[in-house]
Amino acid sequence: MAESTPMLSLLETRILGTLVEKQRTVPDTYPLSVNALMAGCNQKTSRNPVIETSEAEILVALDRLKDLGLVREVSGSRVSRFEHLFEKSFGVPTQASALLTVLMLRGPQTAGELRLNCERLHRFADISSVEAFLEELAAKEEGALVVELPRLLGSRENRWMHLLSGQPVIEATPVGRSPAAGAQDIEELRARVSSLEAEVAELRALLLNRSHE
Repeated sequence: MAESTPMLSLLETRILGTLVEKQRTVPDTYPLSVNALMAGCNQKTSRNPVIETSEAEILVALDRLKDLGLVREVSGSRVSRFEHLFEKSFGVPTQASALLTVLMLRGPQTAGELRLNCERLHRFADISSVEAFLEELAAKEEGALVVELPRLLGSRENRWMHLLSGQPVIEATPVGRSPAAGAQDIEELRARVSSLEAEVAELRALLLNRSHE
């Protein structure tokens, strides 16, 4: 990630994501008050991980986001309201900000999951268009904003995650098992099944004998 890209905390990315989401899904309530922002950050649905933050924590995070030029306070209301400067600050179009928003709110996802979860923010024509924007975000000259994660064992697609909170810690994945090892596992399972079937047959015979006594 480029040094010019700020390192954001989970709460700071949650605030940014919530501001972008609510701007597009409930524009009548945008910009958001602190209470509305706190409710959006603490949502139990469409959030991963689910968090429980306080008004004081929200205000501290907002101050830092304002210092970074990512959020600004809107005047002209008795209640303080806040709006994001996401697209302008990171130099991304609305399609890309929709993908980043869903990644900030829901965590790592595949291109297919992103297309589905972005539906209310931006409707992508197909998965290829999602992948094209992800690749652009990963190749930004100023610093990558997303990264493609190593494929999980048993998964058909790779997941993507945002880099606004730094590079991910990639856990060591188990070394792929050889075909011979897989065949051995199958034989062991078959042996266990045969043993269990034999035990069941013995129990049935025992019960049958007792019933005849």
